[in-house]
Amino acid sequence: MWDAKNMMCAADPRHGRYLTASAMFRGKMSTKEVDEQMINVQNKNSSYFVEWIPNNVKSSVCDIPRGGLSMASTFVGNSTSIQEMFRRVSEQFTAMFRRKAFLHWYTGEGMDEMEFTEAESNMNDLVSEYQQYQDATVDEEVEYEEDEGQQEIS
Repeated sequence: MWDAKNMMCAADPRHGRYLTASAMFRGKMSTKEVDEQMINVQNKNSSYFVEWIPNNVKSSVCDIPRGGLSMASTFVGNSTSIQEMFRRVSEQFTAMFRRKAFLHWYTGEGMDEMEFTEAESNMNDLVSEYQQYQDATVDEEVEYEEDEGQQEIS
């Protein structure tokens, strides 16, 4: 379930850290055992989870299995490794945008060239934000909250 082969895009979760995750299980299984296994996965792979978001992995169990299967699971995770894919898409977009490739199709439909520049900037900001989340520590989070509190008092 946590393997890179099971991801829906080419982003290797070993190159990032999970901010949050949710696992949904269907079929006859023990809720207690599911919870224990999820905690074991987190403990064994603690370097792949941010420590500044407590209880960031949730799981749920539905007793009714999906048609034709005795058990199934679905995993949804928010990992900083997605920045790899965003970076690749951004590089490809930038290369095409510099040459103004296909731009006439969009401007002909009423879009402005500035909208593409803004979208490129937003994508770069998103990559930077994910990198900050990946590098953040508990100490930095406490400092940030203290700084916020001082600003509110001022």
